[in-house]
Amino acid sequence: MKQNIYFIGAGGIGMAALERYFLSQGCHVAGYDRTPSDLTDDLAREGVEISFTDDPDTIPARFRDPESTLVVYTPAIPADNRIITWFREGGFEVVKRAVVLGIITRRSKSLCFSGTHGKTTTSSMAAHILQTEGVGSNAFLGGILRNYHSNFLLSPSSPFSVVEADEFDRSFHQLTPWIAVVTATDPDHLDIYGTEEAYLESFARFTELVQPGGALILHTGLKLKPRPGKDVRVYTYSRDEGDFHAAYIRRGYGTISFDFVYPEGVIRNIPLGVPVEINIENAVAALAAAYLAGDFDAVKAREAIASFQGAERRFQKVFDDGSRVIIDDYAHHPDELKASIRSIRELYPDRRLTVAFQPHLYTRTRDFAEGFAQALSLADEVILLDIYPAREQPIPGVTSRIIFDRITAEKKVLIPLSDLISTVKSSNFELLLTAGAGSIGTEVPRLAESLQ
Repeated sequence: MKQNIYFIGAGGIGMAALERYFLSQGCHVAGYDRTPSDLTDDLAREGVEISFTDDPDTIPARFRDPESTLVVYTPAIPADNRIITWFREGGFEVVKRAVVLGIITRRSKSLCFSGTHGKTTTSSMAAHILQTEGVGSNAFLGGILRNYHSNFLLSPSSPFSVVEADEFDRSFHQLTPWIAVVTATDPDHLDIYGTEEAYLESFARFTELVQPGGALILHTGLKLKPRPGKDVRVYTYSRDEGDFHAAYIRRGYGTISFDFVYPEGVIRNIPLGVPVEINIENAVAALAAAYLAGDFDAVKAREAIASFQGAERRFQKVFDDGSRVIIDDYAHHPDELKASIRSIRELYPDRRLTVAFQPHLYTRTRDFAEGFAQALSLADEVILLDIYPAREQPIPGVTSRIIFDRITAEKKVLIPLSDLISTVKSSNFELLLTAGAGSIGTEVPRLAESLQ
């Protein structure tokens, strides 16, 4: 591997984990991103040189030699970006982030977590279990773990890596899992795949990549038709059934505990550190992967689930003054949004629920407008924001209005993000869920601070 690594899209959460990995390997690391953030500030303090202008003149001298520099980019980078164009025209090796992750997975016993939703929390739980058991892993995660204040865990002596296997742009086809988990295959990224059939075929291809002697763990009831190799063990899981499942689920005010049933026994009375309904089966999947990794310590595994604090923006309580609560969640698919709303209802059944939601991508809004409206209609009050476009150009006729007009909640408003804080402060809310994968995540801390 080359000693100089330049990242295009350096401020992405997944890219940051790789940057930290290469820093730990003694490499020189630099990169470009469009806008500064708390994460880019952290990376700069750790030794990553980051610029925020796509001008090739900003590339440090050390990274201008194609013989010693590897260039890693995220698929979200526009094709006409001047920096990536300069590297390509200069004969540099330019690869997607997934290619680098693929190299790492081939060098280790890799636990790879895929699925439309649930993969960040599930992979983070698995990494935390291995860490608590003392085995450790090199973990490349899609969220900042509150236990470690990082999305990257380094364990140089561990044989394991833990990877969030992203289906976007078929990136997970670069991986070579030893243990592969598929949490869900609800259609998404239809701007890339076109049809549900193509989406499912991509996951089927992923199941072919599991190493001989490895294992494939599938959520029950998937439409997916897996194609594992003949030497790959196949297991199922869910909350209520499968080779791995939960039993005797107990719910108290703000608490959830369960028994974990696995092929060789039961771990009884496991308390969820983040007591959200969906985390029951997330924990089951993570425990299943850790069990199949070998040297399973039931006592330590129970301790890990109980002490797991979650990833930032995954059902994270950001404000609670006794009378008002704000929970922030990354949910950006209708099924995720429904799960979050139902979970918060179960935790706080006696409070009026307001949901502030920012749709992510024009194509996702177009494809799932009805589903988003149905999910948001489960709230008492809805604050709907304008679409966060990310990598996309506007689509004629596609705005947040096509969701808004279908919402049947008792009260609803449609506002720009800039009005979020003032709208919330004047709403006299009791319980607020903020949701979405875009810039709402940067506004929520400001909202919480304004309420102090």
